[in-house]
Amino acid sequence: MAKDAAPSQALIARGAYLAKAADCAGCHTAASNGAPYAGGLELTSPFGTIVSSNITPDLETGIGQYSFEDFARALREGLRRDGKGLYPAMPYPAFVKITDDDMRALYAYMMQGVPAVNFKPPETRVPFPFNQRWALRLWRAALAPKERFTPRPDRDADWNRGAYLVQSLGHCGSCHTPRGLGYQERGYDESSQAFLSGGLNDNWFASNLRADPGSGLARITAGDLAAFMKTGHGAGIAAYGSMVETIEDSLQYLTDDDLRAIAVYLKTLPATGAADGVFDPALAQPGRLKTRAPDVPPAQGAAVYAGFCAQCHRDDGKGVPQVFPALAGNPSVVGEDTTSLIRLLVEGGNSPATINGPPRQAMPSFAARLTDVQIAQVLTYVRASWGNDARPVTTNDVASLRSTLHK
Repeated sequence: MAKDAAPSQALIARGAYLAKAADCAGCHTAASNGAPYAGGLELTSPFGTIVSSNITPDLETGIGQYSFEDFARALREGLRRDGKGLYPAMPYPAFVKITDDDMRALYAYMMQGVPAVNFKPPETRVPFPFNQRWALRLWRAALAPKERFTPRPDRDADWNRGAYLVQSLGHCGSCHTPRGLGYQERGYDESSQAFLSGGLNDNWFASNLRADPGSGLARITAGDLAAFMKTGHGAGIAAYGSMVETIEDSLQYLTDDDLRAIAVYLKTLPATGAADGVFDPALAQPGRLKTRAPDVPPAQGAAVYAGFCAQCHRDDGKGVPQVFPALAGNPSVVGEDTTSLIRLLVEGGNSPATINGPPRQAMPSFAARLTDVQIAQVLTYVRASWGNDARPVTTNDVASLRSTLHK
């Protein structure tokens, strides 16, 4: 597309779809009634708070002066028009894989389909040495991938489409892949066993998306996984934490074909084999010994569960389909990392509100009603009941996270 050529409406519409797939507005829209794409959202990172930029086509405060080449360089190389580096809160390690055709569609939409907003977000201020943006070039050179996505000839069209969406526009690894010492993702595609094996971000644990039998997707079908991405519910589980916004702002708008392709790809990722909890209904029978959880769930935890949890999640831990998630066999319940479980009890949360899904449901905060000891007891009970077999939660686990959250 020549610089002065008017893009077609079809190209702009395609770019709008791709922007949804990439969830651009999710990061580039301020939390308090901000204008779409005008920036100002504060993003927490280990290096300080990063403020998202204005990516509307405003000539003064946005990207209105960006050529296509400037735009593509920002997305793929993490470089602004003035040559300064962007922090990897902008997922350019994933966006480098975006095809040229999709990049042109995105550019057409951002320049012609998004209203210009004259708004200058606050400057990102992080402490030394992380405020030295020149070093970001070195970071990318050493730790970020440089190649476009290449389809695999040994895989079918669905698999390749899913792989492309997961690895590039969806930038799923930004949350679901653990980070290394240099804050790089420890894998960027299926060739790495760490890829999408779960990651800790802003005091949430983004789930393991591989085939591990406890914390992963081994017991979830591709159909249920696609339904989960579309509605926030599937296989008895419900989205929580930052995944709620991802589904509300992005995934629910993808076509059924694309959601199926993503599910097909994810279901081919093998298990990591790492230490993990398990779910086996036979373990609920008397006399069956568990390997990680207490053989007899603690009575104190049972009492807390009966008083505060059973009304929604039921005595058998199976919840109410499409309303309250099951705790029996829930991958987030039996996973090794308990950060999200503790945070949900301390802060509460809600399920997504989607076009095709059930009404939003809220879980209350128990910060003022349960002590650290009680939260540890009830989570240990849940992780040892109904066939769940996962390590106990300690009072120190709860106290540490509550202190971090200032709750």
